[in-house]
Amino acid sequence: MRTFVAYVEWDPETKRYVGTVPGIKGAHTQGVTLDELQKNLKEVLELCLEEYTGPEEDLPQFVGLQQIQVTV
Repeated sequence: MRTFVAYVEWDPETKRYVGTVPGIKGAHTQGVTLDELQKNLKEVLELCLEEYTGPEEDLPQFVGLQQIQVTV
């Protein structure tokens, strides 16, 4: 079993949560609730990994998060 990190945003236009797993091509989906999003992300990630043919060490590894302040 392996753990991946998803980037989650709220889309005010569609009123849905949108999730992406960075570094995994095609691993993105949406959901009306966070629970639905998590279920959908798990499903799409499993499908993407079934198609993945590279070495396991080339899969993305979570390092951390950074907050960047800018003047708007």
